[in-house]
Amino acid sequence: MVQPHSHKYERESALRLALVAAARSLTTQGLNRGTSGNIGVRLAHSFLVTPSGVPVDELSPESMVAMDFSGTILGPGKPSSEWRFHRDILMARSDIGAVVHTHSRYATAFACLQREIPAFHYMIARAGGDSIRCTPYAIFGSQALSDLALLALENRKTCLLGNHGVIALGFDLADAMALALEVESLCEQYWSALQLGEPNLLSADQMQEVLEKFKDYGRRQD
Repeated sequence: MVQPHSHKYERESALRLALVAAARSLTTQGLNRGTSGNIGVRLAHSFLVTPSGVPVDELSPESMVAMDFSGTILGPGKPSSEWRFHRDILMARSDIGAVVHTHSRYATAFACLQREIPAFHYMIARAGGDSIRCTPYAIFGSQALSDLALLALENRKTCLLGNHGVIALGFDLADAMALALEVESLCEQYWSALQLGEPNLLSADQMQEVLEKFKDYGRRQD
């Protein structure tokens, strides 16, 4: 007989496994190195976040840290120092189920210039608007950084963190992971274009046309 809460625990168990796989994937894809970066996913009334300072090859499903939205740790382990922006984003954005933070090479280079990525390519629309914004600098793990990230992510699914890295959001973990990779690719393309000159930027009208076409981009069809 199936117990009443068994499906909840099955889902959490699956998400713990998925977090480990995702963290390892970020490293193998070159989006993170060492212990940099972190990932968070929504549960029903809480969230899971990767632990602080644990090398990727030492991660396990049990090491993922459960927290509630008051910031209370619900199980053993120390959460990522960036748990505040995971919590705050998931609280503020009912459309978001996963948050991926990386220190990927090209995105972080632009973050260190505090330079937003403009509409040099139509795929910038994947960010949710006509640019990828960049926040001012705030120290890692701080509420100030979380507040700045929320502002930069307004009507967006990704932003650069000044002198730090990048955040990518998704309706689920696979969506957020795909966007993190897309953002790094776009930042590499923008860097490459800048070596040749000043890229032509798409107009607001052109980007609006793309955004209309992208409204259901990446959504699974029922």
